Amino acid sequence: MKRTRIDYGIDLGTTNSAVARMEAGEPVIRKTDTLKDTLPSCVGYNKKKNVIVGDAASNAMRSDILNALRNADIGQTFAHNFFVEFKRTMGTDKSYFCSTLNKELSSEELSSEVLKRLNSFFVDEEVNATIITIPAKFTSNQKDATLRAARLAGIEHCELLQEPIAAAMAFGIGSETANGRWLVFDFGGGTFDAVIVRCEEGILKVVDTEGDNHLGGKNIDLAIVDEILSPHVEENFCIDGFLNDSVLNEYFRSALKTFAEPARIQLSFSDSADILSDPGDFPDDDNGEEIELDLKLTRELLAPIEEPIFQRAIDICNKLLKRNKLTGMDIDSLVLIGGPTHSPNLRRMLREQITERIDTKIDPMTAVAKGAALYASTISVPDSILSKAVDITKVQIDLKHEATSVEEVELVTIKIAEGAVASNMQVEIERGDKAWASGRKTVGDLGEVIEVQLEKGRANFFSVGLYDAVGKRVECEPNQFTILQGTKPGGATLPYHFGVEIKDADSGKLVFTPLAGLEKNRSYPATGTKNDLRTQQPAGPGVGEILIPLYEGDADAKGTRAIFSELVYNTCIKGDDLPAFVPAGSPIEITVKVIRDGEIVMKVYFPSLEDTVSVEVPTHSVQSASSSDWLYGEIENLRSSIEFVEELGSNVDSAEIGELSAKLDDVEALLDQSPEDYDRRMQVRNSLRELFREVDKIENATEWPALEAELDEEFDKLNEYFGKRSGVLPPPIADRFRVAIQHFGEQMPAIKKARDKKSARRLIGEIGMTGFAIDDVVHGPALYLQMMGEYDRDFDDYHWSDRNRARLLINQGLGMSAGDPTKAELLGVLREILALLPDSEHKTSHLTGNLT
Repeated sequence: MKRTRIDYGIDLGTTNSAVARMEAGEPVIRKTDTLKDTLPSCVGYNKKKNVIVGDAASNAMRSDILNALRNADIGQTFAHNFFVEFKRTMGTDKSYFCSTLNKELSSEELSSEVLKRLNSFFVDEEVNATIITIPAKFTSNQKDATLRAARLAGIEHCELLQEPIAAAMAFGIGSETANGRWLVFDFGGGTFDAVIVRCEEGILKVVDTEGDNHLGGKNIDLAIVDEILSPHVEENFCIDGFLNDSVLNEYFRSALKTFAEPARIQLSFSDSADILSDPGDFPDDDNGEEIELDLKLTRELLAPIEEPIFQRAIDICNKLLKRNKLTGMDIDSLVLIGGPTHSPNLRRMLREQITERIDTKIDPMTAVAKGAALYASTISVPDSILSKAVDITKVQIDLKHEATSVEEVELVTIKIAEGAVASNMQVEIERGDKAWASGRKTVGDLGEVIEVQLEKGRANFFSVGLYDAVGKRVECEPNQFTILQGTKPGGATLPYHFGVEIKDADSGKLVFTPLAGLEKNRSYPATGTKNDLRTQQPAGPGVGEILIPLYEGDADAKGTRAIFSELVYNTCIKGDDLPAFVPAGSPIEITVKVIRDGEIVMKVYFPSLEDTVSVEVPTHSVQSASSSDWLYGEIENLRSSIEFVEELGSNVDSAEIGELSAKLDDVEALLDQSPEDYDRRMQVRNSLRELFREVDKIENATEWPALEAELDEEFDKLNEYFGKRSGVLPPPIADRFRVAIQHFGEQMPAIKKARDKKSARRLIGEIGMTGFAIDDVVHGPALYLQMMGEYDRDFDDYHWSDRNRARLLINQGLGMSAGDPTKAELLGVLREILALLPDSEHKTSHLTGNLT
C-alpha cells in the first residue's frame, strides 16, 4: 500500500522499545514475536555470530553474566556478548566489545539492531520512513547518533520527536477538552523528562522542558543492588575477592542487577517480591561456600531507596514549574509516562508535592509509540520514497488535505494523475465509522474539491473509492487518508539554548551567552545571531586560526562558565579560509541556523573583509566520559569553590550552601559505588556541571556586596599606605598621588549607588596600581621584576594576544634579574608585555605616566 504520510512511530527506549502504525485511523501497537506490546532493548550475539534481539537476548544475557561470573578469575577481563541500556551512552565515544564478533560496537550500532527487529514485525509493508522518539533533553550529539542508528537500520527517512510530546499527542486525542495545561512526567528506564504542554483550541504547544538523561528505573535497580543485595551478600558470605577487583566487582553488580530489576517491577503491583537465586547461579565465595540470594523485598524496604531517586524527578518538576511561575494548582492534568510511574510510592509523592490531578487513562508503556504514530500521520513521506512505491497497475491520484484540524469540516482536493484514464471518473470518500460519506463526485481535468465531515477529538480515517464511467470500482492509490481533529502539534522546540563563549564585560569571566533567536523553547527551524564579538587572535592566509566553540546550555546556563555546558562543535576557521589578514580585535558576526534535528549551519561574517565563511556543523561529533580520577579532582575543586562562597559570610544563604554540600556528597558517593562504570561517570560529570553552575549563580548574586567591601578596603589601605610613604616622596609627586586618591574617593559614591560592578573593578584596579606606582617611586626596578613574576606565575589566567611572544618576553625580563638591570631596561620589556594584554589586565596605572 502506498502511504503518503509516514504513519510509523517508534519508541526507542532504554529498557523497552515499541512500534506503532496508523491503521484505519488508529495508532496500533504491533505485537512482538512473544506477543507483547514492548520489546526489551537488549542485543546479543550467539556463537554462530547471529544477532539476537529482545526477550531471547534478555534471557540469554542473564545466563551469560552468571556463567561468566562463575568462571571468572581475579584480574580477568570479561567477555561480553549481550548488551543493554546503550541508549544512555548514545552520542558518546563509549564502545561495547563483543567477544563473539571480536569487535567494538557503538551505541548506535546496537540501537540499529533494535530498530531492525521492531520493523521486522511488519511483514505486509517495508518500513522506509518513520518517526523515532527521543528524550526531551537529548543533546545535538545524541540526536545525531539516533539518526545514524536509523540509517544503519535501513530507514531511508527518519524524523525525531520528543517523547513527552508524543505522549501529549496520545493524551490529547482522547482529551475531553481542547484547552488546558498539562505536565508530562516521563520517567523511563534510563531517562527522565518533565514537559509543560499548553493546549489551546486543540493546538499543542511546548511551554518549557526540563529533565535528566541519566535518571530512570536503572538508578533504582542499582540502588537496590548497592543498598540491599550487595550488603546482604557481604553480611552472609566472604566476598573480598569480588570487592577488591574492580572488573570483577562490576560484573558481580551486573549479576545482582538481573535480580533487582524484576523485583522492582513486581513491587509496582504487589506488596512484596521474593529474590531467590537458583543453585549454581553464583560462584563460591572466598571460603568455598556457594553464594546465594534468598530474601524478601517489600514496598516498605524499597521506599527509602527509591524515594530519593523519585524526589530528584519531582524536584526537577518543581524547578520547571517555578521557572514558569506556576504551581501544581495551575496544572490541569499530570500525565504519567514510563514503566516506573506504576510505583505507588511515586504516585503518592506526586499527589503530595505537585498535584492530585494525576491522569492514568493512557498506557504509560505504549503511549509514546502511539503518539509517535499519530504524529507520523501528519508528516508527508518524501517524494524520493513515494516515487519508489508507485504501483503501475493502479490509478495514481493526488490527494491534498490538512493533516490536522481544529475545525469540524475540512476540504480535500483530489486530482487524477496525468496519463491515467480519467474520462467521466467519479470519486467517493467515506469516513471509517461509516457515519458519513461524500457520495460520488465527478473528477474533471482540474480535479475536485470535497468537503469532509470530521468527528470531534479523534483521528478521522477516510477511504477513497474511484469508479469508471460504468460505475465499476477502479483500484487507485493512495486509497485512504487520516485527519486528526482536535489536536494539532506545534513545531518542535529547542531543549537548550544555543550559544557561544564570550568574555563578560561586567565580570571579566568567560561565560556562556545564548544567541538571540536560539534561546531554549524556540520553535525551529530557527536562526540565532551574535554581532558584538571580536577576534582574540590574528588570522589570515597562512597565519593563525579563529576558534568559535558552539555550546548547548540549560535554562540557567546564561552567565555561567561555558565549560559547564555541552560542546556542540568547536568551529575552527583557518587563516587560509580568509581572503585577507584579520588582526586581533577585529569585529565578527555569527549566524547559526538550526534547520532540523541533525542539520545546523553556521555563518561567520567579517565586516572588515566584507566576507562570510560558512560552516556546516558535522553530525559525527561525540561526548566523552571523564576519567574517575579527573572527576574526583573536580569534586575537590567544587568543594573548594563552595567553601570560598561560604566565606563570603553574611552575603550567602547558609542553608543554600548546606544543600550544595549535601548534593556534592551524594555525587561523590555515587561515583564511589562504581567509579569505572562509563554511564555512572557521565552521570557524575553532568551532576558536577549542574552544581558548578549553581555555585556560579551564588557567586554572581553575592558579587556586589563582596565587591563593595573590597572597594572600601582597598581605598582605606591605599590611604593608610600613602600616609606612611608620603614623607619620603618628592613633594610634586606626593601632590599628584594625593590628588589621584581624592579623585578615587569622589567616584566611589556614584559607583556604589549604581552598583556598577565594572566600574568598581576598574577603580579597585586603579587603586591597586596606584599602590604599585608609589612602590615604583620608592623601590624602582624590584617592582617591575615582581610584576613580571606575577605574570609568569598566573600566565594561563591572562588573555594574551600572542601567547608565544608573551612567554618569550616574560622569560627575557626575569632573566635580566641575574645582572644589574636598569629601570629603563626593565620598563622596555614590561611595556612590550603589557601591549599583549587588554587594558583591564595591566598590573600598572596611568598615574605614573611611565608604562602606558
